[in-house]
Amino acid sequence: MQPINSLAERFHSLHDPKHPLALSNAWDVASAIIAEQAGATAVATTSAGIAWSLGAQDGDHLDRDQAVAAIARIAAAVRVPVTADIEGGFAEAEGGIAQSIAMVLDAGAVGVNIEDGSLAAEEFAKRIAAARDAADRAGVNLFINARTDVFLRGEGTEEQQTGEVLTRAASYLAAGANGIFVPGARSATAIAALVDGVPAPVNVMVGAGALPVHELRDLGVARVSLGSDVAQAAYAVVQRAATELLTVGTYDALAGGFAYGTLNELLAPKPRA
Repeated sequence: MQPINSLAERFHSLHDPKHPLALSNAWDVASAIIAEQAGATAVATTSAGIAWSLGAQDGDHLDRDQAVAAIARIAAAVRVPVTADIEGGFAEAEGGIAQSIAMVLDAGAVGVNIEDGSLAAEEFAKRIAAARDAADRAGVNLFINARTDVFLRGEGTEEQQTGEVLTRAASYLAAGANGIFVPGARSATAIAALVDGVPAPVNVMVGAGALPVHELRDLGVARVSLGSDVAQAAYAVVQRAATELLTVGTYDALAGGFAYGTLNELLAPKPRA
């Protein structure tokens, strides 16, 4: 693994609105390596995908040690920077947030997503400040991507939601966040207003039917994430294949899969720089 500060600086530099950082979120070593092999310049984890793969629900149900162990396996398997989705921080109090950050840095991640969920802005800002302080004490320029769930909650008009995000973003950036992640913001109007009003890299979540990367680039978006959609699509293949097998007794759902030897070779031990 490369020195963590070198990876951290590289990760910061990838947040360029002229060339948005496109993240196909991974949940295990194989999905991370596949993303890297496809040309990803960084790997982001999906908390939902990791939780589901370990038999837990998403939404702060996964044990922190299990989550960090998964992050460590992914970071050790790829050469590119890794950013970890740590949900609400795997803790309720600032001291617990600081411990989570220390553990994630030890695991090799150089960025985190931390989400406000249903928290008041001032309460979540304290978590951001605790995360920043922990990273500073560790001597790592951690990229803190502050996720706000305003659009996901869907309360009020789009204009009202945009205004609340901008208010929250100012508070989170003042507390030490480096970027603002706004899942659920999908219209060009809302995204343009967010980019214009947030003096930091803006991250949006995409999926089937969302604006393509080149249009998001033109709007000034610096980071684009698939979130849990890749894991959801993978599990949908499992469902289709099992249903087809157990009903009509055929196997067409398996078409287009990796060749056994190709996937096996991707996971062969390799010397790491």
